Amino acid sequence: MAQQKKNTSTNGKTVSENRKARFSYEVLETYEAGIVLTGTEVKSLRQGQANIQESYASVEGGEIWLINSYLPEYLQGNRFNHEPRRRRKLLLKKKEMAKLAQAVHRDGMTMVPLKIFFTEKGRAKLLLAVARGKKLHDKRETEKQRDWSREKSRLLKERG
Repeated sequence: MAQQKKNTSTNGKTVSENRKARFSYEVLETYEAGIVLTGTEVKSLRQGQANIQESYASVEGGEIWLINSYLPEYLQGNRFNHEPRRRRKLLLKKKEMAKLAQAVHRDGMTMVPLKIFFTEKGRAKLLLAVARGKKLHDKRETEKQRDWSREKSRLLKERG
């Protein structure tokens, strides 16, 4: 049986992806952060139910928090269930946290979550990006490039 090639950047199962982030923001740097989760949150994630479209990360009290991410309640959780939109603490090294805090406060950048995934060891991780917001003309340029590459690949298929 042939083995499938895995995604080399994360080497795990992607649960949720923020596709609009790369369109709305210019991604400068990415960090892999752990997430502090409760048991029912992990089970809900394993079912593939999560949404990070409108979420963002914030520096508060020397810690970094994921805000407004949606993890639905686990159906079999009963009274042990979690609040779907609670703030979740992100786990990073101190140097990384300091670098992120500086980028946000001094340079005016934004911390945007790109994807939530499970590593091969089964740990839930978040791919966090330091990004700068794109202007409207930058978004138009991105859309033109995407349309042109799509058109180019279609033309090459017709030829060959």
